[in-house]
Amino acid sequence: MVHIVPSIFAADFLTLGADIQRVVEAGTRMIHLDIMDGHFVPNFTMGTPITEAVRRFTQLKLDHHLMIEDPDTYAPIFIKAGADCVSVHYEVCRNLDRTVHMIKDHGALAGVVINPHTPVFLLENVLAIVDYVLVMSVNPGYGGQIFIPNSLNKVRELARRRSERGLSFSIEIDGGVGPENIADVARAGVDWAVAGSSVFRAPDPVTAIRSMLRTAEEAISVKV
Repeated sequence: MVHIVPSIFAADFLTLGADIQRVVEAGTRMIHLDIMDGHFVPNFTMGTPITEAVRRFTQLKLDHHLMIEDPDTYAPIFIKAGADCVSVHYEVCRNLDRTVHMIKDHGALAGVVINPHTPVFLLENVLAIVDYVLVMSVNPGYGGQIFIPNSLNKVRELARRRSERGLSFSIEIDGGVGPENIADVARAGVDWAVAGSSVFRAPDPVTAIRSMLRTAEEAISVKV
């Protein structure tokens, strides 16, 4: 089953509580928070006060994507603020195994993220210990970008490796996901599909989520 994970990066922060309530009504189980430091990516976004505020407002799982150069320092801080899931970039972690275990030791699910230029085989030695892998289907840093089709080949490769090795990590995708490609995303093997603009900038976010869920379920049910 594919879960749609709305990214509040695309929400209206003046009405953030109402926007979150809408996605709750649609059956969302988790929301996505993009944390950017202005160094690893050319943008700067939410700090722990946003996490704390969202945590007070909802009991949904909070999925934190750390697009930052020093995840070892800040992952525990975000977990303390309320993060349930924390993913860090392969590209910045000098000791990825240690970072993953540190996140788990602080009580959160641990994920690893790969940018569009990073091949899946580089994760071979951590797939057995991560809770999920996030495949970036755009270059990180800005919302509203065009989906990179080759990201689905990475998803398929991850799904194949997971099956062959009997592993249980979830596969997440982030960037440019919407109604036009959610069927392909689901068929490739994605478990968590992050959606920002296609949810919060839709005329009706509830309808948008439910429609994408329905399309994803129909895509998976069709035998090819």
